[in-house]
Amino acid sequence: MCYGYGPSRRSLLAAGLGLGAAALAAASPAAAASPPHHHGGRERVPPGQISIQLWTVRDDLAQNYDSTLAYLAGIGYPKVELALGYFGRTARQLRDFLDGLGIEASSSHDGISPDDAALQTKIENALTLGQTYMVVPYLASDSLDEWKGWAERMNVEAQAARKAGLRYGYHNHAHEFTTDLGGGVTPWDVLTSELDPRLVHLEIDIYWAVTGGVGRGARDPVKFAIDVIRRAPQRVLQYHVKDRHLDGDMADLGTGTIDFRRVFDAHRVREYIVENDTPDVTPRQTSQVGYRYLRKLRF
Repeated sequence: MCYGYGPSRRSLLAAGLGLGAAALAAASPAAAASPPHHHGGRERVPPGQISIQLWTVRDDLAQNYDSTLAYLAGIGYPKVELALGYFGRTARQLRDFLDGLGIEASSSHDGISPDDAALQTKIENALTLGQTYMVVPYLASDSLDEWKGWAERMNVEAQAARKAGLRYGYHNHAHEFTTDLGGGVTPWDVLTSELDPRLVHLEIDIYWAVTGGVGRGARDPVKFAIDVIRRAPQRVLQYHVKDRHLDGDMADLGTGTIDFRRVFDAHRVREYIVENDTPDVTPRQTSQVGYRYLRKLRF
């Protein structure tokens, strides 16, 4: 997800559509049978590890926050990943409201804090809400030095979060894999070399990792995403599970081209977070489709 700053998601897709879409189609279950070892899979996503990023339902939240969270609880979501603030509540009030619905705010998307005081407030709110994770959702720059500076600051924030009992992570888009910062060095190279793997984990957005593979001209963009997961020194503890239409746009889970069974089979995580920035019909339907997909998928 991104919060309206930096390049738009659609602009970040531009370089990856054409030949890349054909490559992804060739590697997808829509074009060929799944590899034999995926047939008859017995593993399922544990229901307690399913979540949804609230950016997906932001339009409904803006209309009625309470009823939106209530229908997510009714669908069966045990967890949400917070975004866009607390909609007029304090952290304590929001915790009480979510407790009443039986939903846990286990994670949140928060930018890098401007100073130590803001960082402390962010940590205190996360603790009040009962979070396990706090994740930086989006950074973008063409400057190598700026990326290195961000990595240094995230290590500082992650150390403070760890002392408070929280896990601190970074969430990718596609440009981390495709932006040349000079000499072929990408933002992903900087992040994976500079972020302390003892302190910072990764929340891999599968859609954006696949799109990064398309932008890099990968013959098998899903394998590119799997390689990203396997090769990172940092632990991958969370997924954003978001599908991809053949034209490159986002899709409700199970209606697009990404073979999530391959990804899940390659690496299990602690949270599988449904997301679609552009719901195919309505945010509520996207939420329902995503939850059912993760509950039924075998890998």
